[in-house]
Amino acid sequence: MHWSSAVSDSPSFTEAVTQVTNQILGNLNGQSPDLAVVFISAHHIPSYLAAPDLLTKSLRAKVLIGCSAAGVIGGGQEVERRPGIAISAATLPHVELTPFHLNQDELPNQDAGPEEWQTLLGIQAENCPAIMLLPDPFTIRSDHLLSGLDFAYPEAVKIGGLASGGGQPGANALFFNNKPARSGAVGVAFTGDLAVETIVAQGCRPIGEPVVVTESDLNVISKLGDQTPLEILRDLFEAAETREKRLIRRSLQIGIIMDRLAQDQSQGEFLIRNVLGADEEDGTLAVGELVQEGQVVQFFVRDAQAADEDLRMMLEEYIGNLEGDIPASALLFSCLGRGQYLYGSPDHDTKMFTDMVADIPIAGFFSNGEIGPIGDQTFLHGYSASFALFKQISKVEN
Repeated sequence: MHWSSAVSDSPSFTEAVTQVTNQILGNLNGQSPDLAVVFISAHHIPSYLAAPDLLTKSLRAKVLIGCSAAGVIGGGQEVERRPGIAISAATLPHVELTPFHLNQDELPNQDAGPEEWQTLLGIQAENCPAIMLLPDPFTIRSDHLLSGLDFAYPEAVKIGGLASGGGQPGANALFFNNKPARSGAVGVAFTGDLAVETIVAQGCRPIGEPVVVTESDLNVISKLGDQTPLEILRDLFEAAETREKRLIRRSLQIGIIMDRLAQDQSQGEFLIRNVLGADEEDGTLAVGELVQEGQVVQFFVRDAQAADEDLRMMLEEYIGNLEGDIPASALLFSCLGRGQYLYGSPDHDTKMFTDMVADIPIAGFFSNGEIGPIGDQTFLHGYSASFALFKQISKVEN
C-alpha cells in the first residue's frame, strides 16, 4: 500500500493538473493509482465538466471520485480563498474498490430491508469494512443515505463530506471516474486488506456537568433531572467568567449521548447539535436533534480555543489507543467554518495532525457538512474536523 497527496494553487487549471499529476505519479514511482480522490475549488468552475476525464487520463487512475470544494487540503497545506486542486491517490494491493454514484430517486425507502441497500451498492455487508461518501447537499438527503447505510452495513465505517463551493442546486460538482455529475452522491466501498479508522473533532468544550433528560418531546427538552434546561443554563451563566458568558450567549451548543445504554460519557461520545431556541415562560429548550427521555446531555461552547483543545484531545486519545503501525495516509473533511475563518491563520488542523500523529500524506477539503461516526452510528456534523485514517490490515495484525 502506497499513498501520495498533492496540491496546487495555480490559477491555471491546466497547469494545476500538470503539477498535481507530476507530484502524485512521482511519489508513486510512476505506478498508476488504484484510487484517486480529487477536490477542486470553485475558482475552477469552468473546468468542472472536463476535470474528471482529464484527471483520470493524466493519473491513469482505475477509480476516481471527488467533488467541488470551497477550499482544498493537500501536501500539508490548507488552500483557502484562492484556486486549489488537491488529490489523494494510492496503490492498494489486495483491496477491491466499488465506486458508486447514487441519486435521491434510487435510494430505497425507509421501510426497505438491508438487502435493497446492498443490491444498490453491489456489495455484501460482511465484505465491506468502510465506505467513503461525497454527497451534494442540495440534491440528496444525506440523513436518509446515512441511516440506510448504517442499517445495511452496521459494521462498516462511513466517512466523508458534503460537496461545497456552490450555493444552489446544480452549482456543485461531483466526479465519478471520468464523468462529472451535478446531483446525488458519489463514493467508494472498500473491501480487502484495508482498515479505516476515524477521528471526529466537533470543535467544542463542555461546560457544566452531564445530566439526564427526564422530559422531552421530539427535539424540545422540558426537564433535565429535576430542573428545566433554562434553570440549568442560568446557573451556568451566573457562575461563568466574562469570556465564558460571552460564549454562552454566542455559541451555545448541546451534546447528546445517542446510546442510552452507554457508560462512557467522555467528550468524544457526545453528538454536538445547535441550540435552536428557548421558551422563557416554561423553561424548555429546542435543539437540532430528536431527544428521548433517559438520554444524557451536556452543554458545550464553541470558539477557536475550544476547537484547538478539542482536536488536541481527540488526537491524544487516538495516539493513546493506537495499535500497530501508524496510518499510511489520511483524508480530512473540515467544516467551512474552521480554517482561517476560525483560527485566523492557515493550516491549523493539518499541522496539529502531522505534529502529533505523523507526517503522512493528507488531503481533503472544506465541506458543507462532515460525515463521521459517534458511537456506533454515523452522523452529519457541522464545525467538525473528520479524519479518515487508512491502514493495511496485514500490518496491523502483524
